[in-house]
This record gives sequence, C-alpha cells and structure tokens, in this order.
Amino acid sequence: MTHLLHLDASARPGLAGKDEHGSHSRNLTHRFVSQWAARRAQDGIVYRDIGQNPPSFISHDWIASSFTPEERREPWMRDTLAESDQLVDELIAADVLVIGTPLYNFGMPAALKAWIDQIVRPGRTVEVDESKLPDPYVPLLADRPRHAVILSARGGIGFGPGGEMAHMNHLEPNLVTALNFIGITRIHQIAIEGQETGGEVLAAPVASAPGRCLVRSCRHHRHPPLHARRWSSIRCKAATRGNGSLSRRSWAWHQSQQRSRRERQRFRAVMAEQIGLGAG
Repeated sequence: MTHLLHLDASARPGLAGKDEHGSHSRNLTHRFVSQWAARRAQDGIVYRDIGQNPPSFISHDWIASSFTPEERREPWMRDTLAESDQLVDELIAADVLVIGTPLYNFGMPAALKAWIDQIVRPGRTVEVDESKLPDPYVPLLADRPRHAVILSARGGIGFGPGGEMAHMNHLEPNLVTALNFIGITRIHQIAIEGQETGGEVLAAPVASAPGRCLVRSCRHHRHPPLHARRWSSIRCKAATRGNGSLSRRSWAWHQSQQRSRRERQRFRAVMAEQIGLGAG
C-alpha cells in the first residue's frame, strides 16, 4: 500500500472553475489526489491544508530545542517540538508527497516555508557528519524511494525553465533544493501560468497540464561519486556488459542508477494516468 501526503498551500480556500476566486493549485491537487484515490482505493492519504491552517514559524525556543540532543531535552523543549514531530512523522510515513502551491511574489507562500522549516530537522530528516567536510549533511529520508509531486500555479507567464522571467522564480528551485537536502530526490513538476491575464493565456496551460506531467523530473542536487563522474561513455557500456573493467563500487553505483531510472519511469507513467483523467 502506498501512502500519500497531500499539502495545499494556497491562501484561497476554493477551487478554480468551481468557486469564486478559487485556487488553481488546489484544483490541480484535487484532480490528482481524487483520481489517484479512485484508481488506488487501498492507498492511504493524509491531507493537510497548510494554506488555511499554517504551521507555526520557528522561534528561538524551537531552534534551541531542535539542536539539543534528544536525551538532553527538557520537557518544555519536547512541547516546543511537538508540532514539528507530527509534521515530520507524516512526511516520513509518506511514499508520495503532493504539494499544491501558488507562486507568491517570486517565491513560496509563507505557510509552505513554515512547513519546510518545521520538517528540516537535525537528527530526524537530516544529520550532520563533521567527518565529511566540506559537505557534512546526510539526508535521512534517502533510506527508501520517496516521490514528490509539485503542482504550482503562477499569475504571470514566462516563469518556467527557459522563460523570460525564469530567473525571478524562486518557488520550485527552492522547494526542490529543500526536498533534495533531506533525501527526497524523485521530484515531478507541473505548473500552470497566466491567471492574471486569463482567457486563452490561462486556458491553454490548464488544458495541457496532463500532458506535461512527464516533462519535468528533477534529479538529486548532489553530484554523483567522483569515481562515477570520471566514467566515459565507453566505460559505461563496459559496465553494462559486466566485463570486470570497473571496480565493484562503480558497478554497484551503475546498477543502482539503472534501478532508480526505471523506478522514475514507472512512477511518471502512474502520475500521467492519475492527473490525465477527467481534465477540466
């Protein structure tokens, strides 16, 4: 059974096309999750409306509590981290994270940033290994495959990769960086644009959203191991034949990348099926 964690970050409570001033990002997540549930009734879904019920902002007490080892925390520290612990537990339990979010003033809504701050936790979602400088961070959610589906809505146009305004879009890049940092690297994105213009400018991306679910799949922001980066295309072919020209470590890394690639392809096919049904 697959577990989904569904987050909506829009400040608008309604659905575009149904409610006055409704949310386009909520409409995307509603379509995705409802169609997933219709096809996979056995899967578990946890819903959290952070747009209407935003997580707490982190504070001095939260920082002091979070960076204090578990065995040394006082009762007030555990109380301070209770909300964060619940949010982290939900994320750890999820196989698929579905995030619906608008682009607000070139970045993510404050509620979504508050959620990110609550779930990036030392000892729970990321660890620090000072023996591995200059990159001491160890993502703890890389223990098993997890996917994230980012469904976003933008008022303007040209904010996507390659667009004239792409350099001003700090929503998806920052969100992907934060998720990669804790170990969620299988990330898929769909965005619609043109809400402020409306008309055909908005209708076109809304209608084409299902077909674009296979376009964007983000990889981990970290570089592969140095020995892997030195491979030439000839050596990669040799590794595929398993002729012994590569070390066991290189061969194992190559095999894991092949498995990861096949898994991403399978998930994108499932994703296409879910969001491609009942468009409108």
